[in-house]
Amino acid sequence: MIAENIKHIINSIPSDVQLVAVSKTKPNADIIEAYHVGQRLFGENKVQELVAKYESLPKDIQWHFIGHLQSNKVKYIAPFVSLIHSVDSLKLLQIINKEAEKCGRTIPCLLQVHIAKEETKFGLDQTELNQLIEESGNLKNVCICGFMGMATNTDDMNIVRNEFRELKRLFDTAKSKYFNQSSSFNTLSMGMSGDYKIAIEEGSTMIRLGSTIFGERIYH
Repeated sequence: MIAENIKHIINSIPSDVQLVAVSKTKPNADIIEAYHVGQRLFGENKVQELVAKYESLPKDIQWHFIGHLQSNKVKYIAPFVSLIHSVDSLKLLQIINKEAEKCGRTIPCLLQVHIAKEETKFGLDQTELNQLIEESGNLKNVCICGFMGMATNTDDMNIVRNEFRELKRLFDTAKSKYFNQSSSFNTLSMGMSGDYKIAIEEGSTMIRLGSTIFGERIYH
């Protein structure tokens, strides 16, 4: 079913929207099934699990870190991670920059913006967002490529739509104010299995789907 699910999703979304298959807790066999139908972007939220999968799976997979990243864990993923979705402080960005420099690479990052009504979600508010961007100019080994946000976990899709719309507004504002010379500031990561269609309508360029691809997650 995994292969069929991916084909169905790819055929139903615009060609300029990227699909990140959220493979957290899933076995390597599931990832390989997705890989065989051309899926190359996979998202993980635990550093240890990400490192283990990176070491044992094909090297042309692009691994995205999508969970809350602790600064003391950055060094383990810095050598290979393709995109970090969840930068929520200047301190974290500085540590990513330092570890990237040690590896001789530039790590693409998204700034995580708090758009949901829930306090449990991580992310920057508008003031913190602008401040972080303004203070990050001297970091040469990270590239701020865009924003990531998670909508409120609710059945009210009007709330979800408005939150995505607000994130797109912040993205457009930042693009014109800070990144108008940067072609690499082009990623808006918003939309998960329950709300990705709305996210795409509101301007998402990257969606993160788990259960829609792999089936419901079983927690032990």
